[in-house]
Amino acid sequence: MRTLIVTAFVSLDGVMEAPGGEPGYRNSGWTFKGVEFDPAAYEIKAREQDEAGAMLIGRRSYEAFAPVWPTMTEDFKGYNSMPRYVVSTTLAAPDERWPATILRSLDEVAALKETEGGPIIVHGSATLGAALADAGLVDRYHLLVFPLLLGAGKRLFSTADKDLTALRLAEHEVYGNGIQKQVFDVVR
Repeated sequence: MRTLIVTAFVSLDGVMEAPGGEPGYRNSGWTFKGVEFDPAAYEIKAREQDEAGAMLIGRRSYEAFAPVWPTMTEDFKGYNSMPRYVVSTTLAAPDERWPATILRSLDEVAALKETEGGPIIVHGSATLGAALADAGLVDRYHLLVFPLLLGAGKRLFSTADKDLTALRLAEHEVYGNGIQKQVFDVVR
């Protein structure tokens, strides 16, 4: 069984929307504002590309990434070469610039987890990440928590009324700029 990992840049108050500058959000590009850049904080991103066997993303993230990520051949070499899966009930066809397999349900995601291969990494995809967690499909979280309060915005975790989910801290580090790396395993 493959491990499903949700990876996210998140503010201290739980917002994960538009960290890289995606349009339409008041605080878009917040990972570049108010926090000094420290390359050590991003070591986990390189490791994810080396270790992941596939990428799983939601439709909106896929539509944002597809025109850009294929052109970033150095920074995203690993992501560009691994199999990609998009969870969507509305996407008619994948973008030919960044081919992907379309999965139509969380049942199909559960079936993908049962296949052979390395971990499945979920990037961006706030709605998908929350749905995966609510369905009990997430095995691990890779979080870079920024010392910022953003207020409104899409959040990493859903507000569904559900049973407690216990997490075990597997790895952590605090960087000089205040960013915290937090890696949690879901306790089953």
